[in-house]
Amino acid sequence: MIEEISIEMDEGNGVVSDSQRKAWSQRETGGHIPGTLGASAFYLRAPQPSAIPVLVAVPHAGRAYPGSLLERMRHPAFAALRLEDRKIDLLAEEMARQTGAALLVAQAPRAMIDLNRAVDDVDWDMIGGGAPAHRLNTVGDGASTRSDEVGSYTPGMRARSGLGLIPRRLPGLGELWKRRHDPLDLAARIAGIHEPYHVRLAATLASLRERWGAALLIDLHSMPPLTLRGGQPGPELVVGDRFGTTCHGGLVASAFAYFAEHRRGTAHNRPYAGGYVLERHAAPRSGLHALQLEIDRSIYLDSRLLEPGDGFAAMAELMVGLVRRLASEVAALGQVAVATGWAEAAE
Repeated sequence: MIEEISIEMDEGNGVVSDSQRKAWSQRETGGHIPGTLGASAFYLRAPQPSAIPVLVAVPHAGRAYPGSLLERMRHPAFAALRLEDRKIDLLAEEMARQTGAALLVAQAPRAMIDLNRAVDDVDWDMIGGGAPAHRLNTVGDGASTRSDEVGSYTPGMRARSGLGLIPRRLPGLGELWKRRHDPLDLAARIAGIHEPYHVRLAATLASLRERWGAALLIDLHSMPPLTLRGGQPGPELVVGDRFGTTCHGGLVASAFAYFAEHRRGTAHNRPYAGGYVLERHAAPRSGLHALQLEIDRSIYLDSRLLEPGDGFAAMAELMVGLVRRLASEVAALGQVAVATGWAEAAE
C-alpha cells in the first residue's frame, strides 16, 4: 500500500522535495513472468495525488529472463541485448524521480513478449499447432476467454519482419529460437504480462487525467545509432506521434523546440512513428496524449552499449527538462478542457 503524501507542482516545474522523493521511491508491482518463482512483470511508481500529469512508460528494458527462455534461444547473449532497450529504465527512473512523473517499467523481457505489439500480431508459423481455431482474448482482470470472433490471423507487418508479439529473427543473427513455442506458453505470457501491463497503464493515465484534466504518456525507447545518406550521423532522438494522431500538436512542437534549444538532432516519426502502445492508449480528443521517444543508446551508454556511460548524466538532465516543460503545458490543456468541455476543447 502506497502512503498518500501531497505532491504539488512548483510553478509548473515539477520540482519535488526530499520527502516527496521518498514517497515516490515506493513501488507497486503487478503481473507475473511465467517460468519464474513469482517475478513481477512490471512495477509502477505513482504517488497519490500525482505531482504532474505525465506518465513515463518503459516497455522494452526488462531483464528478468527465465532460464527456460534462455535455454530456447539460439544466441541468448547477443539476441537478448539486441532486443532490449538497454538500461533505458535507469534514465526513466531519473526522469520520474526528479520531476514527480509516474513511472511504469516492464521487467519481463521483450524476447518473451513485446508489449508494443497487439496480441494478434503473431507469426503463427513459430507457434506449435499454428493459428488457433478460436481467438484467445484477455479481459481486464487477466482472465482468459475464448471468442468466436476470429478476426484476421494474417501476421501484421511487424510479425512478417520478424518482430511480432514474440520476436522471431534479427538482422545478422537470423532465427532466435531453437524450436517452436507452445501455444499455452503464449497464452500465459499474454495473461501474465501483456494484458496486466496495459490495464495498469490505462488506469494510471485515467487517474492522471481525472486529477489534471489531461495526461501525457511518454513511451520511452532506445535505438541504435542512425546514419543518413552519405554516411552522415543521423538524429539523436526520434519523436513519434503516429503522424499527428496521438498527441496535441502544441506538445509535439514544444518538444521539438526544446531539443532545438539544446542543439539536439531530432526527427519526427521516421523511422519510428510509434506502435501499439500509442494506438491503444492515446485519445487526444479525450485528453489522453501520447508520444513515443527514441533515444540513440550510444549517447547514454558506454562504448560497448552495455552500461550507463559518460553521457548518461547529460541525457538525464535533458530528459528531466523535457518532462518539466511538457508537464506544465499538459496541465494547461487540462484546465482548458475542464473549463470548456472535451468536445469544445478538441476543436
